[in-house]
Amino acid sequence: MCFLLLSSLDAECGSLDGNAAVVGIFQDRADAGRQLGLRLMYLRGQDTVILGVPRGGVPVAFEVAAALDAPLDVIIVRKLGVPSEPELAMGAIGEDGTRALERSVLAATGVKQEELRAVERRERAILEDRVGRFRAGRARVDLKDRIAVVVDDGIATGSTARVACRIARNLGAAKVILAVPVASADVLARLTEPDEVVCLATPPRLTAVGHHYRDFSPTGDDEVAWLLAAAAERLQNASSTAGSRGPGEEVRIPCDGLWLRGYLHLPGSTAGVVVFAHGSGSGRHSPRNGFVAATLRRAGLGTLLLDLLTPGEELNRANVFDIELLARRLIAATGWLGRRPDTASCSEVGRA
Repeated sequence: MCFLLLSSLDAECGSLDGNAAVVGIFQDRADAGRQLGLRLMYLRGQDTVILGVPRGGVPVAFEVAAALDAPLDVIIVRKLGVPSEPELAMGAIGEDGTRALERSVLAATGVKQEELRAVERRERAILEDRVGRFRAGRARVDLKDRIAVVVDDGIATGSTARVACRIARNLGAAKVILAVPVASADVLARLTEPDEVVCLATPPRLTAVGHHYRDFSPTGDDEVAWLLAAAAERLQNASSTAGSRGPGEEVRIPCDGLWLRGYLHLPGSTAGVVVFAHGSGSGRHSPRNGFVAATLRRAGLGTLLLDLLTPGEELNRANVFDIELLARRLIAATGWLGRRPDTASCSEVGRA
């Protein structure tokens, strides 16, 4: 049986005509993942595995896994696009040979069997390459008798979601939950593969998932690989004592009578510290900032991923453009670094 959990966003979307009026429900995939993680908090403490659908679903899944303190893996699925319109899915394939076809799309577009086979051969080769690249020698997380939460950045036709859920079931999951920020209500109603569906927004007509994000920048293969490695490292260090260097130290910086939150990473001998400051919601949680920060740390630089605004302040969009406020807090953060014994001796402090 499939249960659909909806938020207050659904009423808003349900009253709108098409996609144009609902542009930008989510700031970016990280923001969508944090909101989805809050909705899934009832799973925290249970034997749960989060499974991102590459590529765009992985930044969303990364945040869900962080919220639930759960392991993160991928279910690698490739869409089979109509030859004349690649963004339109006529089916999907998965890494264990699972396959789903959209018969109505095939009939409407008149795609011939040889065309379908050619697309499937090409996508199968890409899929197999990504299996090796994303796992990078790591074993697949065991799903046997566990709750599998399949996460994508959105659902348009449902082909990819169906294949991903079937793979999770075939790998022994006791329960399969499909969790997405946005999806077509009609498509969700037809899904039978998951035991449960959690969706934050169900517009009446969904032609493009990206219309519901302010920032829907492409997710690269390197970013997916980094997110998976970072999630694995996060779990390994979960039992570390507070303040240990591990993957980093969560810090609070006093300014304007409140605390600015950030993650400070200081690798070995640090020649300098780069401060990543973001005022519109994704700051210290940003997968892209984290990816760049990890590269800088490999070069011997320390990093501070910082939120210049509190969660309450972010609700007022005017604060995002308050240059005086943001500059004052950035100055406070660099001054704080200059007073710490372990960063005061750095030859330079940069801002990104």
